[in-house]
Parts: sequence; structure tokens; C-alpha cells
Amino acid sequence: MKTYKFKLYSNHGNRELHKTIDSHADVWNHFVALCRRYYAIYGKYPGKKALMRHLTKLKRLAKFAHWTQLPSQALQDVIDRLDKAYQKQFANPRRSGRPRFKKRVRYKSFTLKQAGWQLLPGNRIKIGKVVYSYFKSRSVFGNPKRCTIKRDAIGDIYICVLTDYEEPDLNRPTTGNSAGFDFGLKRYLTGHNGHDIDSPQFFKRSINAIKRANRAHSRTKKRSKNRERARLDLARKHRKIERQRENFHWKLAHLLTNQYDEIRLETLNMQGMKALWGRKVSDLSFADFVKKLVYIAKKKSVKITGIDKWYPTSKTCSTCGVVNETLNLRDRQWQCSDCGTIHDRDRNAAINIFRVGASTLDGEDVRDTSVSNPC
Repeated sequence: MKTYKFKLYSNHGNRELHKTIDSHADVWNHFVALCRRYYAIYGKYPGKKALMRHLTKLKRLAKFAHWTQLPSQALQDVIDRLDKAYQKQFANPRRSGRPRFKKRVRYKSFTLKQAGWQLLPGNRIKIGKVVYSYFKSRSVFGNPKRCTIKRDAIGDIYICVLTDYEEPDLNRPTTGNSAGFDFGLKRYLTGHNGHDIDSPQFFKRSINAIKRANRAHSRTKKRSKNRERARLDLARKHRKIERQRENFHWKLAHLLTNQYDEIRLETLNMQGMKALWGRKVSDLSFADFVKKLVYIAKKKSVKITGIDKWYPTSKTCSTCGVVNETLNLRDRQWQCSDCGTIHDRDRNAAINIFRVGASTLDGEDVRDTSVSNPC
């Protein structure tokens, strides 16, 4: 399965899509309220099938007659999303709260499955009875199965077309190299072999522009046109940072998977890192990068090995194996009390990640690319 994302041309015809998304937000809020009332009375979640039957009954009432103008499969998809949100809450109540009400401006998309849309020749797509044009940046392979219409914070509309096309594996020549990397705040990646990647910190670079845009937005009068213009200006700056970060992640993922046959990483405790460093961790976005790296590695037949996040990679001496229990986060360099080796904290962690990850190779022969004296 492969998803293609294209941006629609901006014109007055897109107003109908904005109204449709707003209407789906009303459906979402109605069923969130319904589930909360049901739980308050009966102490349980009504279930997906019961919500589907209730949706059919509501469409017969005069009060909700306008819902009949919406795509039926898109309405069912709203119930699917709500059910997934509740199932996620039941599976992990501590990390996932109950589904919330959403303002119209914060509801972003609706999905059309088999019916209600059609890809036309060229760069056109038919949604409902209206034909729209989009920026066709690449060809679409496979049979289209589903289409999701999304809008971003600026108000631009995108279509995401899911097809049954299976991408062939990239016949990348093997290099026989492997490496271990440690994530950090000063250096984005520290390699056990000296291959380091600096932290770009795109949000930090643009923090002054973001502050100015925030101040300009807060000074405007609520519900005024000036406030909306200021909001759009702020949203454009955030979107630029997001795209810069994504571009960096994709390029870095391709760079690493081209050089190594196996990449060993530490499993991060993201919640703990955000509690300590907050905005900086969100700016670096380690979790999103790992997802992209795993996706690219799968296509290139590169092995990604993760080690236990509780393994003391920074505290363990990579020379003799002694654990320094007194090491704290402010110590960037430390000396082993047993063998006397002076370690760079991140480099030492990367070497330990590489060695611990080697225990999961199951007899595979992958060449060590470490330098003679990485410390």
C-alpha cells in the first residue's frame, strides 16, 4: 500500500470542502457528547455497532436531515475514529485520555472510501459532484482505494490517495558496515565510529520570528480580520519549521541507510526527556526521525537494532565495563575509576550501544567501522 499526497489549487470552490469538514466536526462532537452521557448513565462505552445504528436513526430525523448531504462512508469513518480513540484509551488509560470535543477550525479531515470520489485523467479529482484540480508532482501507481481530504492550519486543502501499489525493494549494494548511534541534545547523533550529526534545532533558529508573530497576534482584537491575518502569519512560520525538520529527517535517514547495513540505536524514554528539556526535545523530534528511518531501512533491507532504554550506556565504561553510578547529566566527560580512561559521555554511550546491539546479530557477519581510538 502506498499513499500519495497532493495539494489542491486554492480557489473559491474549496469552500464546499471546508464546509464539509466543518460538518464532520459537528458529527464528531455530537457522538462524543453521546458517549459521555451514555457512560454517565450506564457506566460503559456503547460500542461501535450501537453508534452506527444510532447514526442511521439520526439521519431520518428532521433535525439532522442535513447530514444526509454528507458522504455516508465519511460519516461512518467518524465513528471509526471515535471507536479507535476509545479503544486506545481502554488499552492505556494513563497515556491516552478520553476523546475530546473539537472546534471546527481544529477538525482537519474526512475520509472517502470506495465511493464519493474519483481520480480523473491529468491533475483532476472528482469529489462528490465537483471536479477539483491539484498539483500533480508525481504519477500515481496502483489502484486507488481510499481518499482523505485534509486541511492544515493555514487553510490549504490536500488530498491523500491510498493505492494498492507495493513498492519494490531498492537493490542497494551492501556495504558490510554497521554503526551505533546515541541521540543527544548538543549533537543530534553521536556515532561510535566518529560519524556525528549536529543538531539543526530549526525552532530555536526561528524563535525570534515566532515571538514577534505571537506578540503581533496577541495584540489584535479577537474575531477581527487583523487577528486572522496574524494567525495565518504565525501558522506559516510554524509550517516552514515543520517542513525543514521533515526534510532534514528524510535526508539523514537516506544518508545513514546508504552507508550502513545495520544501525543500532537506543530506545528513548521520550516522556522523561520532555519532562526535563521540553521544547528542545520536541524541536529535535527523535521519535519522528526513528519512524522515518525504520521506513527507509525496510525498503533498503537495512537492519535497525534497538537496545533496552534502561541499559546504562552513558555510565558504563566502554573499556573495562565498570558502571559509574555517580555520573549525572551535567557531566559531559568523566574518568573511569578502575582503568583511568577519560570518556566523552555521548561517544562512550554510542560505543556501548554498538556493542550491546551486536549481541542480537544472531551470527551475522557485519564489519565494525569504528576508528582505532574513538574516544
